[in-house]
Amino acid sequence: MSLRLIVISLICSGFIVACAKNDKDEDVEFIFESTDDDPVIYANIDFSNWKVTLPVDENNNGGPDEYQPSELINGGYRTNSSILPYMYDDASDSSIEFYTVPGVSTTNSSYSRTELRELINPENARENWTLDEGGTMTGRLKVVDISEDNESNSRQYHNTIVMQIHGIISLDDMAIHSFSSNNGPPLIKMRWIDGYIYAYKKSLVDENTSGDDLLINSSDVWVDASTNMGYVGFEEFEFRITASTGKLELQLNDETPLVYQDISMSKWPFENYFKAGNYLGSTADGAFSKVKYYELQVTH
Repeated sequence: MSLRLIVISLICSGFIVACAKNDKDEDVEFIFESTDDDPVIYANIDFSNWKVTLPVDENNNGGPDEYQPSELINGGYRTNSSILPYMYDDASDSSIEFYTVPGVSTTNSSYSRTELRELINPENARENWTLDEGGTMTGRLKVVDISEDNESNSRQYHNTIVMQIHGIISLDDMAIHSFSSNNGPPLIKMRWIDGYIYAYKKSLVDENTSGDDLLINSSDVWVDASTNMGYVGFEEFEFRITASTGKLELQLNDETPLVYQDISMSKWPFENYFKAGNYLGSTADGAFSKVKYYELQVTH
C-alpha cells in the first residue's frame, strides 16, 4: 500500500518525527533516530584566521562592516543577524554561501564584497607574510548565480573575484617612509567571467623599476596581465594558489599549473594576505552574485 507523505517533520530530543497518510487517510507516525547518526555537516572552513567584510555599513562608520575571527568561529556567524543576509550555510550540500550586491565599498575600491580576509595574527591586521615566507590557499567552490550584464555588449554576466593575494606595505616600510597608508596592489586576482576563470597578475610596467619606486601603488608602476585558465561555468571546481620566493603557482582542478616566475615576482616589495569569497565587479542597479565555498584551507 503506497504512502503520500505530508510535508511535516519535527526534530525533537534526538529523533525525527514524521507524519504521513495512508490510502485510507489515516495518520501514520514514524519515528527515526537521526541526530547522532546523520549530523549536519558544514563547510570545511576554520575561521580562526579570517575576518569578513560585508557590503553594508550598519554601524555608520563610513566603511563596510567587518566581523573578526572571534565573531565567526564556533558557528558565531550563524546567530548574527547582521551577517546572515550575506554569509550563510547551505546544509543541503555542506557549503557556505557568500552573497553580495552593490553597496558600501572600501576606501580604495568602487565595488562591494562579501569576502574573507586572512589575518595571520587576529589581533593585528598589519602583521602579514612575505613571499619568502610563502603560503598556499586551496578552495573548493562554485559560482551559484550572478546577474546579467546588460551594460556590456561583450559579456553575458557581471563578473566576480573569488580569490586573491593582496599586497600591503610592511610595518618597517611604513616607518621608514612615514607613509599615511599601507595599501598595496593585489598580486593576483582570480576572476570569474562568463564561466571562465581568469588570473589577473600584477607585473611591472618597466622591469627596470627599483628601490622605493616599487612601493608606489599605481598603474604607472604595476599593471594587470590576464590569463584565461579555463571554463568552469556554474559547476564546482577546485583552485590552489601557492606563493613562494619569486614564484606564483596557480592550479585549476587537475589542469597543468600556471606558473609565474619573472622579474616582477622577484622584485615584489610588499607583504601579503589571502582573500576569498565574492567581490562583485559591478555597481549596476540590480546586480548581485552568489558564490559557494565547500572547503577553504591556508597553510604557511
